[in-house]
Amino acid sequence: MSELSAVAPESALNAPQTPVLRIAPARGWWALPLAELWEYRELIYFFVWRDIKVRYKQTAIGASWAVIQPLATMLLFTAVFGKLAHIPSEGLPYAVFYYAALLPWTYFATALQSASNIVVSNQHILTKVYFPRLTLPLFSVCTGLVDFAISFVMFALLLAWYHIAPTWHVIWFPAFLLLAMLTALGVGLWLSALNALYRDVGHILPFLVQFWMFASPVVYSSSMVPAKWRWLYGLNPMAGVIEGFRWSLAGRGAAPGVLFAVSSAIVLLIFIGGLAFFQRMETEIADRA
Repeated sequence: MSELSAVAPESALNAPQTPVLRIAPARGWWALPLAELWEYRELIYFFVWRDIKVRYKQTAIGASWAVIQPLATMLLFTAVFGKLAHIPSEGLPYAVFYYAALLPWTYFATALQSASNIVVSNQHILTKVYFPRLTLPLFSVCTGLVDFAISFVMFALLLAWYHIAPTWHVIWFPAFLLLAMLTALGVGLWLSALNALYRDVGHILPFLVQFWMFASPVVYSSSMVPAKWRWLYGLNPMAGVIEGFRWSLAGRGAAPGVLFAVSSAIVLLIFIGGLAFFQRMETEIADRA
């Protein structure tokens, strides 16, 4: 017994140490886990594919809903705000004028609502499997691009119907689309974290989206805003996005220089703040799930 007791401590010291992996949330936007997000890129693809399949499962016309919603809204706006109210359309046919605005707005509204509810709707897996929580709002914003692409085909046909050819302005189109994505992601980061903590956000969101639409140049042009107040109007990031879409795709009107500059600065602040807030509240979000 004494010989065994003397050998035991030495063997315990020589035994291989079991590695311990500690998982902790990153702190602040400067700790953005880009390498980890890239490692989980296939998970983002899986989430996007799953969401698309669930959205159009057991529907009679499938992805055609991505076209019907902006098309029906465009027809309504053309009849009410165009033919009846005679709102100026910058020389564009009313159908093109409104569809060019509804194209980014529909994407933004859908992506924002999806990103805001994504943590709550996936709370059953938050405490069971580890993955970067930032994946959730990121994939919800990417999912909306599928519907956007389908709607964009309809817009291209609309331009062809009215014999409107693209101009060199179209090279700016990716920049305005990226700005719309960052706006949806930035605001979605704030609202998704708040919605996981306070369910009141889910009740406020529909009103917020509706109010935001009428505060954006969807049914009217930003040229109706006095020039001295246009920079203030640009504090609404979707103002620069919508006017940018009209200018880059339809090739009419002046370049939204001031709106785009102010909107880009505001989006950058919202996005950076949203990253910091989301990652700071990550642990509490998982505890509330």
